Amino acid sequence: MTQIENMLPYDNGYDQDEYMMQEEEWDRDLLLDPAWEKQQRKTFTAWCNSHLRKAGVQIENIEEDFRNGLKLMLLLEVISGERLSKPDRGKMRFHKIANVNKALDFITSKGVKLVSIGAEEIVDGNVKMTLGMIWTIILRFAIQDISVEETSAKEGLLLWCQRKTAPYRNVNVQNFHTVFVLLSFLQDDALGNLNLAFDIAEKHLDIPKMLDAEDIVNTPKPDERAIMTYVSCFYHAFAGAEQAETAANRICKILGVNQENEKLMEEYERLASELLEWIRRTTPWLENRVSEKTMALMQRKLEDFRDYRRMHKPPKVQEKCQLEINFNTLQTKLRISNRPAFMPSEGKMVSDIASAWQGLEQAEKGYEEWLLTEIRKLQRVDHLAEKFRQKATSHETWASGKEEILTQKDYESASLMEIRALLRKHEAFESDLSAHQDRVEQIAAIAQELNELDYHDVAAVNQRCQSICDVWDQLGTLTQKRREALERTEKLLETVEQLFLEYAKRSAPFNSWLEGAMEDLQDMFIVHTIEEVQSLLAAHEQFKSTLPEADAERQAILGIQQEVQKIFHSYGIHGNLTNPYSTISPEEILSKWEKVKKLVPQRDGALQEELARQHGNERLRRQFAAQANLIGPWIQTRMEEIGRCSLEIGGTLEDQMTQLKQYEHVIISYKPNIDKLEGDHQLIQESLIFDNKHTNYTMEHIRVGWELLLTTVARTINDIETQILTRDAKGISQEQMNEFRSSFNHFDRKKNGAMDTDDFRACLISMGYDLGEVEFARIMMLVDPNATGVVTFQSFIDFMTRETADTDTSEQVVASFRILAADKSYILIDELRRELPRDQAEYCISRMPPYTGPGAVPGALDYTAFSTALYGESDL
Repeated sequence: MTQIENMLPYDNGYDQDEYMMQEEEWDRDLLLDPAWEKQQRKTFTAWCNSHLRKAGVQIENIEEDFRNGLKLMLLLEVISGERLSKPDRGKMRFHKIANVNKALDFITSKGVKLVSIGAEEIVDGNVKMTLGMIWTIILRFAIQDISVEETSAKEGLLLWCQRKTAPYRNVNVQNFHTVFVLLSFLQDDALGNLNLAFDIAEKHLDIPKMLDAEDIVNTPKPDERAIMTYVSCFYHAFAGAEQAETAANRICKILGVNQENEKLMEEYERLASELLEWIRRTTPWLENRVSEKTMALMQRKLEDFRDYRRMHKPPKVQEKCQLEINFNTLQTKLRISNRPAFMPSEGKMVSDIASAWQGLEQAEKGYEEWLLTEIRKLQRVDHLAEKFRQKATSHETWASGKEEILTQKDYESASLMEIRALLRKHEAFESDLSAHQDRVEQIAAIAQELNELDYHDVAAVNQRCQSICDVWDQLGTLTQKRREALERTEKLLETVEQLFLEYAKRSAPFNSWLEGAMEDLQDMFIVHTIEEVQSLLAAHEQFKSTLPEADAERQAILGIQQEVQKIFHSYGIHGNLTNPYSTISPEEILSKWEKVKKLVPQRDGALQEELARQHGNERLRRQFAAQANLIGPWIQTRMEEIGRCSLEIGGTLEDQMTQLKQYEHVIISYKPNIDKLEGDHQLIQESLIFDNKHTNYTMEHIRVGWELLLTTVARTINDIETQILTRDAKGISQEQMNEFRSSFNHFDRKKNGAMDTDDFRACLISMGYDLGEVEFARIMMLVDPNATGVVTFQSFIDFMTRETADTDTSEQVVASFRILAADKSYILIDELRRELPRDQAEYCISRMPPYTGPGAVPGALDYTAFSTALYGESDL
């Protein structure tokens, strides 16, 4: 019945004044018949009550109940759906006339000319005028809109009756006087047939019983207006059934789209949860900075990290890209179906996933840098530990037995010569002790550095260093005590062996030099470049240049000993030729000299071997750089080509899709080059090469560029697919798409695929939009709901197509449900199951909230709240 309440003015092709004039003449004739007047009273009263009941009001006497004009104004508001002016609430005659005039003015405003009907007659209870006025209302709001094959309202209604009764034999409806009479005689029981028909209409079609069967059967010529009024109710009831079917189909379609979108949302939530869980489990591992104590364990950590980069991370990169594509496709489908944008659960937005991914990559980058730093640190620690052991062993060898020597009391029974010899020997020892001071300080410094670097066996180092320092302090104390004892005895001694003393003085420094030279020649070294090896070679060559001078000193020292032997032999002295002032024998000097000469070529070989290894490292650097310098620009070129392809407007979207698929194929085919570069990079890491001056590209740059290239081509393809989906769904031509692209490219001043707010405003103004601040803010909420400050091309297309597209609205869905609900403000479960398919009826039942408004009954559902929630206009 909602169609009756919202009718537009009807033009049937006839002159309106002539049509109304005919009805008025007919009215003057027919209302004289009391039987017809009775039928009109009964029919018109029932018709008015069928509408007034919606406002909770009824009438009993048609000429009495409309006299004050209040119920008449209420009737017009119900059947027209419009508000009349506020009625006068007084009970005086002029108040009633004023209310009736407001009603008559409203009828006149709908294009109806009222002839001979005045407010005074209605207020006075004139039956003829009252019935004539009600007939005019029925004619305007219930019959005038009926048109079959461009006939007038009356003729259209009669033609509808003829078509509906055509399948029945012996029924030929020619006028409204006999329509129910002819139908009643289809069977023998005329009264029974009519009563059955009226009861079924009242029960199932919600058409109130307007006449009794006796009024029709027992009257030779029933009133035509009463019959037309009754028949028009049947016409609107059956027309409403067809509208209900259309409404049910619309709801099925809308609910189907909504169910599919919910499945996509649930799939997104699942994939997002799995990816975020993987990131949550992986990030703490990458953030763990607990260093291992040995090189082997740190190498194991590096191998685990390589496995993560090669095997574990790439599938997750693909999952992240696919998740973003699925999210964009879902949002496009929601926009096309005029649904609110999908808002994932808290913490599962695309931006949340991107933020978590960024945190993962930052942790990954920091983890790799930390690993390499720790490996360098362990190398240095191991080198220092070996150096400490060598120097400590050398010093302990030297210090061994020195305490016993210093505690001897041989001077008590020595001769003067022997005393002087002991004194000189002690002076030589002090010189030797002083020469070893630097070595002890070096040992202490190395031990301190090992403590600072947290060497894993630092306890043993500290214990050994402390032992050396204690022995050194003890030697210093004993040395001082022995000197004091010798000096006390020196006054008794007069003979000094100058040659022995000279030998001792010269042999001690030379011996210290020999020992230092042996240490230097056996010293370990760690270098990373050819230049560092060449620097060591240069230092070694400089050392070799000092060997002739050292050889001369060696020969001079040995010459002293030979001079002593010559003196003994010349003067026939028989005694001990052992130098009392020195423990360094010529044989020892000769042995150490020979060892130095043997270590020199060994050092040459070690340095040359290291030089060759550094040349090999250099070849690895150049090999990696050659490939990286090709792959890096290649990736950049492909990125630029993809960017140009997405901005081109020369061809169709399908042409762009074909070109992008070709780019994708080329990119995938290029993967072996990336894998080869990964292999070279692994060789470089295994060779512990930490820098490369031949290229600005690192493996990290190449990996990031390659992953960005894969993501960009996938996103660009998804953008084109989304544009094709939008174009096809909205019916946009290729020329329109090109025009949209041209406008977008023109105002995309930064050429980054997005317009900022000022550029978008300029674009809209150039297209003829009259923008105020409020209107522009509304448009920005549509194209940039996340307030990023930029407008993408997809958002631009969605906005442009939304301006002209005919899409479903919540008002249309509410109107469709109202038809299924027989014009009620609520709908029952049985009505949903009768009008909708089973699965979609159950879908509505499970999601519709209970109706709590006026006239609510048990089991009533609120279809208005459900419909607005579908479009994001309210919350269930």
